[in-house]
Amino acid sequence: MSNQDKTTLGQVNSNRIRGNFFSRHHIDLPLLFGLFLALCFSLFVLYSASGQEFDMLMRQCTRTFAAFVLMILVAQIPPQYYSKVSLYLYIFGLILLILVELFGDISKGAQRWLNLGIVRIQPSEIFKVVMPLTVAAFLSKSAIPPRFLNTVLAFCIVLVPTALILMQPDLGTATLVAVAGFIAIFIAGLSWWWIIAGAVAGTAALPIMWNFVLHDYQKQRVFTLLDPSSDPLGAGYHIIQSKIAIGSGGLYGKGWLQGSQSQLEFLPEPHTDFIFAVLSEETGLVGFLILMSLYCFIIGRCILITLNAKDNFERILCGSFTFTFMFYIFVNIGMVSGILPVVGVPLPLISYGGTAMITLTICFGMIMSIQTHKKGSIFRQD
Repeated sequence: MSNQDKTTLGQVNSNRIRGNFFSRHHIDLPLLFGLFLALCFSLFVLYSASGQEFDMLMRQCTRTFAAFVLMILVAQIPPQYYSKVSLYLYIFGLILLILVELFGDISKGAQRWLNLGIVRIQPSEIFKVVMPLTVAAFLSKSAIPPRFLNTVLAFCIVLVPTALILMQPDLGTATLVAVAGFIAIFIAGLSWWWIIAGAVAGTAALPIMWNFVLHDYQKQRVFTLLDPSSDPLGAGYHIIQSKIAIGSGGLYGKGWLQGSQSQLEFLPEPHTDFIFAVLSEETGLVGFLILMSLYCFIIGRCILITLNAKDNFERILCGSFTFTFMFYIFVNIGMVSGILPVVGVPLPLISYGGTAMITLTICFGMIMSIQTHKKGSIFRQD
């Protein structure tokens, strides 16, 4: 055997061992690679957005490492076990939401936190994972597309926790939870007649929501969206400064650590909800395209896993996680760009924070579980 043949054989064996290692530990290597690149990019942006605060960067690194460990642990559990426990998680989440309404801590005019003594938790965050999980498990137990009764019950599953979250009040989280559930129903094969009827009913309900559901500060956000200059030093300040930062970035940006809006503290919350404005100002269109390329790679891999899922439950769950992730990206960038009202939605995988990171990595862990626990043929109908 020639030296070239030995080298080729060694490379094949090395790739096989590497593949077996990741498969044996239920890790999807392409998805892990995309997430790793996105999180490395986030640390690059966060250091500037935090005002070059090294301690904040180290805290984010610690949270990122813990979130990755959690993601790998979640990936070890076969998807069918998540289907079995979904109802119990849903009931547990509802109990926590009711406890928040009865005994929750009030902070900044909202009652969203439950104090357990050792730690404070925000139960509404649980439903960003539990909602699509429960809807997918429920709808996959019967024929797809769902029949009328199952569709009505699925909508009830979505609306009950959404209403409890609205009572806190937390319109942003309630919207994200509801959208996650509706996406799962849509992927299950929701008829277009339901979509048209829902659009008509939603339009008809707008006056009711405006007069009886929305609070004054939520109405002010809508007014600010329509005309930020009406209150440039008050409600419109966030959007005005954010749009200045994005517009001044140009093609290549002002340079890392050179952004005037972020470094001179004109931009509010630059390390969390408005980190996209920092990215746009300092790296320009080039940085934006790099970020979108990373997102597209992650989303593309998740869509491929969805298409190759072996049953309806896995397809609905993986698809709903994927499109909910896309919705988070759209809401944050739309909010920072001034085309959507300001809500507390961080930029996925980029913004500083632990809760959102943990929620996302749990979702990606389940997607890895779906990919690495496959048995039998793909595209199988139940």
